[in-house]
Amino acid sequence: MDGILNVDKPAGQTSYGVVARIKRLSGERRVGHAGTLDPDATGVLPVCIGKATRIVEYLSDASKTYQAVIELGAATDTYDAAGKVLQRGDTSGIDRTKLESALNPFRGPISQVPPMYSALKHNGEPLYKLARAGISIERKSRNITIYRLDITDWQPPLVTIEVECSKGTYIRSLAHDLGQALGCGAYLKNLIRTTYGPFNINAAVSLPQLEEAFHEKRWKQFLYSIDYVLQNYRAVVMDEAAEKAMKQGNLLTLEQMASQENTSETHCRAYAIDGRFLGILRYVPDKAMWQPEKVFF
Repeated sequence: MDGILNVDKPAGQTSYGVVARIKRLSGERRVGHAGTLDPDATGVLPVCIGKATRIVEYLSDASKTYQAVIELGAATDTYDAAGKVLQRGDTSGIDRTKLESALNPFRGPISQVPPMYSALKHNGEPLYKLARAGISIERKSRNITIYRLDITDWQPPLVTIEVECSKGTYIRSLAHDLGQALGCGAYLKNLIRTTYGPFNINAAVSLPQLEEAFHEKRWKQFLYSIDYVLQNYRAVVMDEAAEKAMKQGNLLTLEQMASQENTSETHCRAYAIDGRFLGILRYVPDKAMWQPEKVFF
């Protein structure tokens, strides 16, 4: 029972709640998700089962795409529709041209301050718990990248955008910051994650569908292999000697990766001669060799 489910998370349920439900359905103790979605957000939530929980860190680095509806004219403490309105502003002078101009600074590598209502921790305490207690903590800005940011619909005061971004991006902060840039306030009204790495919402399975599939013992049709999320790494085939050395955790010299010093490649995925996925190797520059980082056999 090792692999990844592409789950379409429903509104009103936490990402942890989805994991708990799949634990009950599968009977598997090792279940975890990649990339938390807010309770009111919907869309792609990769859920890793069994040995696949060991590759969450690699999946977390993948880019994500969102469809977000932002309402202009009000700012809230949570930066979304669930929060308390702190500011109201006039939106009558805002048109699509002004929107495009205001969005320009948010494209490319930028610095973003996470919202106070988030799962980030301060001295071991989640920020959202401190925020609910009326405590505000100064948050450090984080470097993120907005690869693409397009307006897909403009029905004042609602603007719909599509955002492709790096890990660590808060679309709620993007909505709030846009409102501040326009001087009228704004908050995130609706959010759908449409892609996460190789996973797309068009192929995502709903929880009711998944529950039915578990009961009918056909749930494995929705399970992606562990190496499915590692396709950006080059594949190498190990002979029996290299496979044994990898199992023992020994450093390896790979002729198939001999040109590595001229590239930016830091990892590769290893397979046995018979096609079995063996694990992930990491390049060690000072030794010019490859170190087994994750072994799956």
